[in-house]
Amino acid sequence: MRKIHKSSKLADVLYDIRGPIMERARQMEDEGQKLIKLNIGNLAAFGFDAPEEVQQDMIRNLPNSAGYSDSKGIFAARKAVMHYTQTQGVQGVTLDDVYLGNGASDLIAMATNALLDDGDELLLPAPDYPLWTAVTTLSGGKPVHYLCDESQGWIPDLDDIRAKITPRTKGIVVINPNNPTGAVYPDAVLHDLVAIAREHGLVILADEVYDKVLYDDVRHTAMASLSTDVLTLTFNSLSKSYRACGYRAGWMVVSGDKRAARDYIDGLDMLANMKLCANVPGQWAIQTALGGYQSIYDLVREGGRLRRQRDLAYELITAIPGVTCVKPQAALYMFPRLDPEIYPIKDDRQFFLELLEATRVMLVQGTGFNWPHPDHFRIVFLPHEDDLREAIGRVASFLADYRSRHAAAQTAAAAFTKLS
Repeated sequence: MRKIHKSSKLADVLYDIRGPIMERARQMEDEGQKLIKLNIGNLAAFGFDAPEEVQQDMIRNLPNSAGYSDSKGIFAARKAVMHYTQTQGVQGVTLDDVYLGNGASDLIAMATNALLDDGDELLLPAPDYPLWTAVTTLSGGKPVHYLCDESQGWIPDLDDIRAKITPRTKGIVVINPNNPTGAVYPDAVLHDLVAIAREHGLVILADEVYDKVLYDDVRHTAMASLSTDVLTLTFNSLSKSYRACGYRAGWMVVSGDKRAARDYIDGLDMLANMKLCANVPGQWAIQTALGGYQSIYDLVREGGRLRRQRDLAYELITAIPGVTCVKPQAALYMFPRLDPEIYPIKDDRQFFLELLEATRVMLVQGTGFNWPHPDHFRIVFLPHEDDLREAIGRVASFLADYRSRHAAAQTAAAAFTKLS
């Protein structure tokens, strides 16, 4: 029988948030083991409900959802996104500049497919949200990762960005607020990124899905508000701020100088038409969500559930010997570092697979976010406080055992060297 192989385009595609460790987790659950999953920002699984008025609006409009909508989305939802964008200080956005999709991920894939020819390069942060690297590769492009500086609060290294621009570079991805680090970039850095894009004629692709999930009175600035000449595509969705991951309701807004990008925009329109439309019931939730009470602020303020859980997770993680972490200013994650002197890990995927099997806690290794060294991991701080204590306590115990075994191995090696 002739074997059927996957496309060679998938050879360099990784999505370890739902990768081999997830497969082992499924097997363990099938065996009856109960896991604590800290691998993905799926809010509903931890008791974060979408606002009731958003749910009701979807229910009421289900009778109107059986047919295709306009390929860019229903009028009311696109108008709400347009108004929201204007309140962020973005100029020149019209209804035609708004595209609705099945979550931001759907539109990210559409934008990269329309932009990249084979061999074109796209600048991506390291660490990144790995979907960006995957869709760049699937679009025929080459992902080029610029470093974010942990010692500076995970701010992009501007010199590294400049050094990696070539004649094939088509755009730069800015994930702000950042997943997986929780960093929020200062305005001065954003202005510098715009200046780099302007100088080299790059498209800015701004992933701003966590723009309302902010802590400690941190302020977020929309990238598109900082220029009227640099073509900027902004991506957002209901998934995080409105706890509606499964609704698959996202949007993309095109701003800046659209005259020079007319051919690219024609490509976006073509791909939108080919999809026919995004999930219609989810589209009906957008207007109510953007125009209604912003309950996310109750969760992130001092005393709010997300704020308490962030603080607790940070306190527990950084209490573990050899583990440090930049305290996240936003989002649902933190990206701790394992001191390589204390945890000399060679294969971090294997390490966190062993951690899963020993602790029944599921995490994602740092290389799964295209970080170049096996010395980080991402943790989701969505579980209730008691569950967070339990999960991080198990991780701490596993790391303590690892330190003990490593110290014993070092002692034995030193004794052997002395004898020989």
